[in-house]
Amino acid sequence: MKLKKNIPLIDQHDRQGFWGGKFGGSFIPETLKKPIEDLTEEFDKLRKNREFIKKKNYYFKNYIGSPTPLIKLNNLSRHLGGAQIWAKVVSEANGGAHKIYNATVHALICKAMGKKYIVGDTGAGYAGKMLSMAAKKFGLKCKIFMGAKDIKRQKPNCDAIKKNGAKIIPVYSGSQTLVDAVSECMRYWVSNCNDTHMCVGSTVGPNIFVKICGYSTSQISKELKSQLINEFNKIPKKLKLINCVGGGSSAYGFWSEFIDYNKNQVELIGVEAGGPQKSKLHAAPLSKNAKVGILHGAASYVCQSNEGQIHETESISAGLDYPGVSPIHCFLKDTKRARYTYATDEAALEAYKLVTKFENLNPSLEPSHAFAEAIKIAPKLNNETILIVNSCGDAKKDRDIIKERLGKYLC
Repeated sequence: MKLKKNIPLIDQHDRQGFWGGKFGGSFIPETLKKPIEDLTEEFDKLRKNREFIKKKNYYFKNYIGSPTPLIKLNNLSRHLGGAQIWAKVVSEANGGAHKIYNATVHALICKAMGKKYIVGDTGAGYAGKMLSMAAKKFGLKCKIFMGAKDIKRQKPNCDAIKKNGAKIIPVYSGSQTLVDAVSECMRYWVSNCNDTHMCVGSTVGPNIFVKICGYSTSQISKELKSQLINEFNKIPKKLKLINCVGGGSSAYGFWSEFIDYNKNQVELIGVEAGGPQKSKLHAAPLSKNAKVGILHGAASYVCQSNEGQIHETESISAGLDYPGVSPIHCFLKDTKRARYTYATDEAALEAYKLVTKFENLNPSLEPSHAFAEAIKIAPKLNNETILIVNSCGDAKKDRDIIKERLGKYLC
């Protein structure tokens, strides 16, 4: 199992759609084979089409607000000592999170295919909010599938989804979280694929959805690479890119341009949701050595029982509360190109407190997991080491949870 140089990772799969011959694929019902084939064919054409690329780049710049800032966290760095801590503030993108890149591309694909309806899943509410924004922008009718538990804990994003004219479909089955929302969304698409396009909100699901999402979010690392060269005149000799990992879309987008670099120069660190300290439940299939299973049409590491039943997960972060992970991250783990660890709910909250105390930054609970790792390792490293955290979401959506856990909302 090896990585290939000079080929985007989203394209390093075999003819059956597997990365490393093991992860990914398309485990789908017969009724979805034709829609998946059509979407695959359309995407392969569009990503080579100059007019489509021009249109995508136009909306990335003029609608999303690309590029998002890269800033040095001077106060936090001085407080901790050791490495320099920087943040790529992707939460400055239109809508407050990285999900807007994927939503915009899916809306453009939907229009190109002549479909009037678009559906999607959401956990933290980011993917749903961004898809509702893109649907409104491009004149599409939109439905968002969301677990009932997540609807309760992510009210600000739910309000935004409704304001954008989209309909939220509550999912009451299973754990009533993201995993169930994805399942229900896929079931709906099976029956409505003739006039409806489906947007999977992360680099998960059948092969084509992994590719579209990865293609969209790779904009983040393209910006970062250019910003680093402008700042340092080169890519630093000791660089660590730290990202939270749920499904894995923001991490892939943050890392994609740096995968070919030697890991001694550019280390990729993914931080999963370790859940509450006193609980055995978590959402960390990579760092807690889960087995390979099939979830939502793809093979990946999945939190599951010995009998193959999907385990319930738990995390303070709705966006990371998912039992599976992108096949791309499974591939990066097995090739040892990326290192994966986890942060507990408590560590993420402490990181949020520290970042907001020292910096004018308001990271959501998802990237707060990544900040927890940066805070942990920075004092052990020298000042020549550059740590960059992808602050991929804004904590406005988490204000009720933060107020409940910390007694007040800090920003």
